Amino acid sequence: MSGNSASLVARLMSGSRCSIPVVVWSLVGCLVMLHLYSLLPHKGALSGELQIRPGRHFLELEEVEEENFQIPPPRGKRSPRAAKRRPKKSTTLIDEFLDESSQLRHLFFPDLKTAVDPANDMGNDSFYYYPGRIWLDTEGNPIQVHGGGILYDERSRMYYWYGEYKDGPTYQPHKKGAARVDIIGVGCYSSKDLWTWKNEGIVLAAEETNDTHDLHKSNVLERPKVIYNKNTRKYVMWMHIDDANYTKACIGVAVSDSPTGPFDYLYSKRPHGFDSRDMTIFKDDDGAAYLIYSSDDNTELHVGLLTEDYLDVTRSMRRVLIGQHREAPALFKHWGTYYMITSGCTGWAPNEAMAHAASSILGPWETMGNPCVGGNKIFRQTTFFAQGTFVLPLPGISGYFIFMADRWNPADLGDSRYVWLPLTVAGAADQPLEFEFGFPLWSRVSIYWHKKWRLPYRWSG
Repeated sequence: MSGNSASLVARLMSGSRCSIPVVVWSLVGCLVMLHLYSLLPHKGALSGELQIRPGRHFLELEEVEEENFQIPPPRGKRSPRAAKRRPKKSTTLIDEFLDESSQLRHLFFPDLKTAVDPANDMGNDSFYYYPGRIWLDTEGNPIQVHGGGILYDERSRMYYWYGEYKDGPTYQPHKKGAARVDIIGVGCYSSKDLWTWKNEGIVLAAEETNDTHDLHKSNVLERPKVIYNKNTRKYVMWMHIDDANYTKACIGVAVSDSPTGPFDYLYSKRPHGFDSRDMTIFKDDDGAAYLIYSSDDNTELHVGLLTEDYLDVTRSMRRVLIGQHREAPALFKHWGTYYMITSGCTGWAPNEAMAHAASSILGPWETMGNPCVGGNKIFRQTTFFAQGTFVLPLPGISGYFIFMADRWNPADLGDSRYVWLPLTVAGAADQPLEFEFGFPLWSRVSIYWHKKWRLPYRWSG
């Protein structure tokens, strides 16, 4: 509150004929001014970066593109997986997405002829992302890093993309079991420009013979994330470890001296004594790191502080988004506010994303609504037929991020696709606070659908 505003309120309060409505509206006016001020770009706000005002190229990232899919007429025979579902209502676009024999299959999973090949492009498509297309590495092979995240390594000035290596057969362990691929390991790719990726190989491999080991191929390894500890000079990987029936519900920890491994697997556990499934880790500006995981049968999320060496959790933990049934958390920070994108719990089927925000990473967290913009209604309700896994900030471009998601292919999980889209933090929030009066001071999160897009300039890291 400015000095003049404070003086005005003091005079009003001191008078014997003080008008309560005047005082209230004065305070409301001050809050509105603070809100408007918080939405303006500032130089060096909190992070010390130069906040670049969005120009024409930045506005291109926020264009609203529409999609118009026509559901084909009913046909006599559907794929075995689709037939088992026996939809009670008329066929929906989600049914078509999940049916590997659908006439619309090519729209969701384009074939190899349209693959994005940075090594062989002729200059016409340089640095363009095509969400949903096959993305090739420098050797001409499809990239295999599903459910992963990206680490920027200051020592090598390289980006490292880690994720589940799923280049194996998809099967169901039993009739009611979810589709799965045996553990192969954690893949790693390196890049200087976020577009051309070199395969660094399997940095954490499956255990082939010891069936009691957490990493035995019959188990589950999902959502690996890596952060660097400056004090120990170690690269630390956290991941979801489970058995084929998803009853183990643990986290796993591995460590390496190099971003390209090999990583040494240390142990698994239930953090804070609770079940843990979809998870991520987040490293804050002050070097403190946190584990965020779905728990209590996916009905809530837990946020816990890690130890200084990042190898374990401390006793500090908060339960957040209680009863909201959210998973696949992806955290990022902007101007001192913590943001998170989550998905619903529908197995391999796509669902609606939600954005959340908090002034403290330990909460309370407020749900801000669906951040998806463009496509069409069903695109927005299905997170563009994908599920978020990571949000990557773009250094030097304040308020702009890359939203990373997986378009899961339950018929062939190794052929799941990557959906990278521009994410912005700007403008007033469009949903009121859940637990407090009024609208939040933080900005809206928007993820914009694009069939084809690239960063505002040739990215060099």
